[in-house]
Amino acid sequence: MNRHKAIVLAISMLAGGLFGMRQAGAQTFLTYRCADGTQFIVGFYDADKRAFLQIDGEPVTLARRLTVSGARYSGAGVTLRIGKTGATTVKHLKRPVTACAVVEKPGL
Repeated sequence: MNRHKAIVLAISMLAGGLFGMRQAGAQTFLTYRCADGTQFIVGFYDADKRAFLQIDGEPVTLARRLTVSGARYSGAGVTLRIGKTGATTVKHLKRPVTACAVVEKPGL
């Protein structure tokens, strides 16, 4: 399986170079687990001010909102707040606001 992945990667890189494809911007994906049992994945892209969530099995795009401190994103009934200290809360589906923490990924 690893050999197959290496071949596909090599072909993709060659094709990208041949056709002058633009490289995608940097991206960050974080997995969160909340006090009420909610789990979600959030993705951020350098060229985009939105947050992309996968929560309750559904994709949700959140627009960045004005805030005094930290970052706040909302849309489709979901509000995500990330404080300057990293404290994160989420509110969705008419549930109360709940505290969340990043799930550490095991080493590869």
